[in-house]
Amino acid sequence: MKVPIMSLIPPHIKALILDMDGVLWQDDQPIVDLPAVFNRIHHLGLKVVLATNNATRSVPMFQQKLRLMGVSVESWQIVTSPQAAVYLLRQRFPLGGSVYVVGERGLVDSLAEGGFFHAETNVLAVVAGLDRDLTYAKLKTAAMFINQGALFMGTNPDPTLPTPQGLIPGAGAVIAALQTTVGLQPVLAGKPNPTMYQMAFERLNIAPSQALAVGDRLETDIVGGINAGCMTALVLSGVTTQQVAAQSSIKSDIITSDLASLLGL
Repeated sequence: MKVPIMSLIPPHIKALILDMDGVLWQDDQPIVDLPAVFNRIHHLGLKVVLATNNATRSVPMFQQKLRLMGVSVESWQIVTSPQAAVYLLRQRFPLGGSVYVVGERGLVDSLAEGGFFHAETNVLAVVAGLDRDLTYAKLKTAAMFINQGALFMGTNPDPTLPTPQGLIPGAGAVIAALQTTVGLQPVLAGKPNPTMYQMAFERLNIAPSQALAVGDRLETDIVGGINAGCMTALVLSGVTTQQVAAQSSIKSDIITSDLASLLGL
């Protein structure tokens, strides 16, 4: 008979805020048995929100990806860096407006839903994220707008994206090219900026102290959780190794192999 494994989650935790890439999957390959994981979360009486820096998909696109892996979540349970970008853009430009987007369909659609539409003239801001169809012409146009005074915003600083084949360039690589060109630091919407976690707290109706932020990247997921005032759990199923975690000055409250082990599966 299989001996039950205890969950590593402290009893005062009411909700999990889960990263996606490197925690739930690598590209289109699940890391753990996702239906079993979400059943376990439900069994433990925990609420859950998925908070991802990945700006290549909109919320409906992420819901579809999850459905294909056997998991159904409500739209409110997904927080993305494009949503955080809209939140921050609204603080500066309450009426919305035109922006130049260096990114993919998911970013363009998410910004448009928030009232910020891709344009190539008279833009308020340049919003840059992962763009797998990146061209020199896009970088040139974006740099010109920033140099002319448009706000420079990045979806997230992740330099890489974990895939089953290894690490590939992430949004941070695209943003770094622009940053080198214009000589300016971007406003970052995603983690480690705490905005996404704060949005999750509001949706979950919990205090930061009642949440556990779970991620695979120390400098974004874990620092973002620390900045937001919640407990953190680092899983070693994505970009961070045990050796890197041990040597880093960034310390997570919990370190474990993957999401299943965190939950006691």
